[in-house]
Amino acid sequence: MKEDNKVIDVIDEQLKKRKDNEINGMFFTKNFRSPTAEEWYIFLPSYKDPLTGGAPGKTIIHYNLFDTKHIFINTTIIFDDPELHKSHLHHLVYSISDEIVNRLVGYADTLLSVHSGENSYNALYKQ
Repeated sequence: MKEDNKVIDVIDEQLKKRKDNEINGMFFTKNFRSPTAEEWYIFLPSYKDPLTGGAPGKTIIHYNLFDTKHIFINTTIIFDDPELHKSHLHHLVYSISDEIVNRLVGYADTLLSVHSGENSYNALYKQ
């Protein structure tokens, strides 16, 4: 008898609700733009910068000027809220970062660097 392949969600329900709340309430403002880069402030409903009370993160996107598919866009996400640096929120930071890349960079080949304390990581998005 063939066993059905079932996907089991390992994220607990509370974290899933928290993740959905942050992603649904996330918005951006552009702070800086040059011919080669953009800087976006990232606003989240439950988090803020501890010094200013403003955006808890920012994204810096460096574009390829040569218009060749062999060069990646370099994207850096920095989260300043210390709560997002705690290891138990790794799934939340990963989900928020993934959504930021999807919204701001789209489907371009991207080298991603996330700076968020214990939740820092690097990733490669390839079309």
